[in-house]
Amino acid sequence: MIVWLRIVVCVSLLVLATLLLAPVQLVLLWRDGPARRTLPRLWHRIACRMIGLRVHVHGAPDTRRPLLLVANHVSWKDILALGSVADVVFIAKAEVKAWPVFGLLARLQATIFVAREQKRTTGNQVNEIGARLAAGEIVVLFPEGTTSDGNRLLEIKTSLFGAAAAAVPLAPEGTVHVQPVAIAYTRVHGMPMGRYHRPIAAWPGDIELVPHLMGVLREGAVDVDLVFGSTIAYRADSNRKKVSRDVETQLKTMLLARLRGR
Repeated sequence: MIVWLRIVVCVSLLVLATLLLAPVQLVLLWRDGPARRTLPRLWHRIACRMIGLRVHVHGAPDTRRPLLLVANHVSWKDILALGSVADVVFIAKAEVKAWPVFGLLARLQATIFVAREQKRTTGNQVNEIGARLAAGEIVVLFPEGTTSDGNRLLEIKTSLFGAAAAAVPLAPEGTVHVQPVAIAYTRVHGMPMGRYHRPIAAWPGDIELVPHLMGVLREGAVDVDLVFGSTIAYRADSNRKKVSRDVETQLKTMLLARLRGR
């Protein structure tokens, strides 16, 4: 009974915060003011607090621009965690735009939607990402293209790094800064999270969202580590596959170290 009462209170407070902040964000988006990048961070912090997601940051986002953060992808909670520590904008598949609730929240954060199966529009989508990077926004890329089980890094799609290449000609110094970020879910109720509890953290595509969300709310105490790696300079003469391999190496190393408690 106490658990369900806590869930009702947390959900109610999060809904209230959303109703209060959403109209303000709509105005900020309409005016295209800089605050439209910072208000979502407040909402993400509130959301993390309400669902019991405790974020531990190791390192920091690079202060140079343009900045592309490249992270492994475990769950929708990745967005809350990253969004609570930096003014970021995410790249999401086009289907997310039509999702109930999540689609609205994504639009309010000015998410960049891409239709990966529509090859004829790929160039325009990459150019949009490049323009947003060049405008000073911190763009988050999940190069695996889907969520994993949280225990490993899936194959990285090098084609997605075309966004960095598109931003190079627009960058003031001809350099896009690519920074790997490892996302590791490490504890539940303060205890090390083993494979048994991994479904609480991970959200594979074949799991229904609502039951998974209820499971997270019932637990109410999950720790996630965000590890910011060394920035890689992407220039006009950079090799996309090499940059991809360098990012992959860092992500694997940082993720494994955190999962092993180092």
